[in-house]
Amino acid sequence: MQIDAVITWVDGKDEAHLQKMLPFLEDKSQVKNKNFRTRFDQVEEIRFTVQSILKYAPFIRNIYIVTDNQVPNFIKNKTQGTFENVFIVDHVAIFKEDLDFLPVFNCRPIETKLYNIPDLLEHFLYFNDDMFLLREVKESDFFEEGKPIIRGNWLQFNENIFYKRWFNSEKKKNRAGHKKAQEKSAKLVGFKKYFKFHHTPAALRKSTFLNFFKEERDVELLNIAHKFRNKEQYTPQGLANHIEIKNKTAVLKDDYQLIYFQNYKKPFAWLKYKLNTVTKRQNKLFLNMQSLDQCPKEKRGYLLNWLEKKL
Repeated sequence: MQIDAVITWVDGKDEAHLQKMLPFLEDKSQVKNKNFRTRFDQVEEIRFTVQSILKYAPFIRNIYIVTDNQVPNFIKNKTQGTFENVFIVDHVAIFKEDLDFLPVFNCRPIETKLYNIPDLLEHFLYFNDDMFLLREVKESDFFEEGKPIIRGNWLQFNENIFYKRWFNSEKKKNRAGHKKAQEKSAKLVGFKKYFKFHHTPAALRKSTFLNFFKEERDVELLNIAHKFRNKEQYTPQGLANHIEIKNKTAVLKDDYQLIYFQNYKKPFAWLKYKLNTVTKRQNKLFLNMQSLDQCPKEKRGYLLNWLEKKL
């Protein structure tokens, strides 16, 4: 089996990108809000994502980095003979007949269009730029007899949980959050509950998107029509997951095999314990460090140095 890897990436500190974004913001002050900025800012951690794939997933044919007219520094400065199977793909190349929707400034339209990457294989793994492999993986960790392996568990929709239905504020109900987007993806396929995935590489099939959007073009347009995150959007990988589950073309596993960093307020000793002890457990295949740009400088330096030594 041949498999590609795809990573989406943006450098929010790029002045050209900021100037491209500003005309579409009703509230220009948002660009100084840390919760807004963290979706765009980065500390070049994508280099470790790529290096982890090259080191621990040698079966990957090509790695595609999808960007908006940007190139990570480690690719700009690469030496001859390095990163030879890493390719930059611009948003223009994947939006094709939908160029009028560009530019976009949230991941969901971009993820919706990944199936359009030129020369992309049928089977591919989708990484965010803060996901890393921890040890050697095999094709069978992601696909079994061509079927995607989906890690997660079944959960009820918030609207069907009485205390969340009663006590959720209007602000929470209108938030374009990750959970709501996962619920939306399940509803679009006709489910009464949803299979929750986490921040691990997603095993996807190009034909799943092609076939569904051929029949449900309005669903594709729904996701790509929003410049910024919107509560009406769904997660494309969640949509693919539920299509595969409905068609009985998926293998479900209830172990994420993930070590997850999100809250950097915890004691330094706890971060060190997770990195130096928990990562050695053989069942842990994936590491995710969300919002490293917001991590305190000393802790971030330690985390990045650990990645440098590991990868």
